[in-house]
Amino acid sequence: MHKCLGGCHCGRVKIEVQIPENIIVHRCNCSICQKSGYLHLIVEAENFKLLSGEESLTDYSFHTGVARHLFCQHCGIKSFYIPRSHPRGFSVNLNCMELPAEIEVTVEEFDGRNWSENRKHLAQSPADKTRPG
Repeated sequence: MHKCLGGCHCGRVKIEVQIPENIIVHRCNCSICQKSGYLHLIVEAENFKLLSGEESLTDYSFHTGVARHLFCQHCGIKSFYIPRSHPRGFSVNLNCMELPAEIEVTVEEFDGRNWSENRKHLAQSPADKTRPG
């Protein structure tokens, strides 16, 4: 496992994640991910740490209200959130992370516009066999 640091644009929100050398991320075409260019990297709760900036986070929910979209209220960047597909873990935006060169990234497309029908086609995480959405 590799320790990776990341966070928002202004630097108030800082996170640390533990990830393996080979990761799968999803590029989703749902209404929010497409507009923000989010690349989903699911991490288990034990592999995620909010280092700073909890007081700078603001919460946004829509549709089913299950997912907790957390944005930095200063710069507007969503570096991570709690997805409805993985409510006990986190979806980290790969675009907000500083990855070591040895990390191999596979990007898979996901049709999030039709989330309910396509959720079963998402790649599986080691812990509970789910991925973002």
